[in-house]
Amino acid sequence: MGGAAITVGLPFLDCFLDNSGKALASGGAIPVRFGTWFWAMGHTPGHAVDPNPGKLAFLDECKSLTPYIPRLSYFGHFNSPLDGRPNHVHQSGWLTMRTGVAPQLPGDIAAPTLDVLVADHIGGGTRFRQIDISCTGNPKDSYSARSTHSRNAGEVSPVTLYARLFGSDFADPNAAEFTPDPDLMLQQSVLSGITDQRKKFEQRLGAADKSRLDEYFTSIRQLENQLELAQQKPAPADACRVPTGPEDGPIGLELPVVQSNHKTMATMLSMALACNQTRIFNIAMANPLSSIRKPGTAYTHHTLTHEEAVDQVLGYQPEAFWFNCRMMEELAWFIDTFDKVKEGDGTLLDHMLVLAHAETSYAKIHAVDNIPAFMIGTGGGKVKNGLHIAGNGDPLTRIGLTAMQAMGLPLEKWGAGSLETSKTITEVLA
Repeated sequence: MGGAAITVGLPFLDCFLDNSGKALASGGAIPVRFGTWFWAMGHTPGHAVDPNPGKLAFLDECKSLTPYIPRLSYFGHFNSPLDGRPNHVHQSGWLTMRTGVAPQLPGDIAAPTLDVLVADHIGGGTRFRQIDISCTGNPKDSYSARSTHSRNAGEVSPVTLYARLFGSDFADPNAAEFTPDPDLMLQQSVLSGITDQRKKFEQRLGAADKSRLDEYFTSIRQLENQLELAQQKPAPADACRVPTGPEDGPIGLELPVVQSNHKTMATMLSMALACNQTRIFNIAMANPLSSIRKPGTAYTHHTLTHEEAVDQVLGYQPEAFWFNCRMMEELAWFIDTFDKVKEGDGTLLDHMLVLAHAETSYAKIHAVDNIPAFMIGTGGGKVKNGLHIAGNGDPLTRIGLTAMQAMGLPLEKWGAGSLETSKTITEVLA
């Protein structure tokens, strides 16, 4: 158009797959992806999930999830023993769920989050090791980290995320021709040339600085891998089509803005996975203190969970309950969006596993026992859906261990102190 070349990504047609639609025509398996979806303030006790384990049934707060019971399993009554450490409110819950370690201090991330461990195992071979998204407008609202000092920032702008995923550096995986960028070759050679200087410099450092420098160079190596991949023709990718770029819009903590940005960035993410740009992702629907509010109001979701009176007829805080319902509606929308992307003989959701969870069970009292969690998708046929698994007070690290084992990590145990476990939740594994 106007003298410029235009490329459009294509979905995986039958000619790209084997006869059964279960693998690539080249013989390789359709890749499996892993992600997390975080919301805050948990659930309203007695109004979210039928307490009887076994057959999964949702109550009024989670009724939007009912059509998707065949695509998820729910985990309840798993606990977060803190071994005498303080409950750092709205922090300890997500940290124990994601790292398996109770934090000694607020913000202390004593072990890598589980998404980082999965990325170490399956995150190579794609343009982006992982994609982190924050729907709140704050890049710090991200719950992925290798340590306290190495925390991933979330993308907050749909426009910026689109440019990163599908901008000028995007290579159509189904295009017939591919030409590597010589500028990228030069960048890679510059990065590779620091090896000798690094070794000399490390000889002058103490143990703590060496550890921090190692984290830094791990990030550098990941960038080198991206540059190397950018010089290679990408393999064909099932269901890949480039979405239309979004219009520039507001970011922030008003609920309609958060919802709109979640929908826009999650849609882009579904195509990034389908186009094999990444296999690991994290979405933060809210920050742990849930500063989300209705337009024109001062009370946030978090404030309501503490200051709103319990309605004596309803038996709960109606405004806080209303926000909880909106969170579950967004999770239902997320599931539906990924399940509509056709891939092979199924959908994108058949080839991914998502761990969705909150940071508390009952926000009014900052409870870290019975934190609600879901596994969504089958992880390439490794996980069963439609189940309600009751933990009976077992550590919630059983959930993370099972998810990581389903993704192929050779872990026999995970966690620290009373959170350490070697008990896989075998009922949910196919």
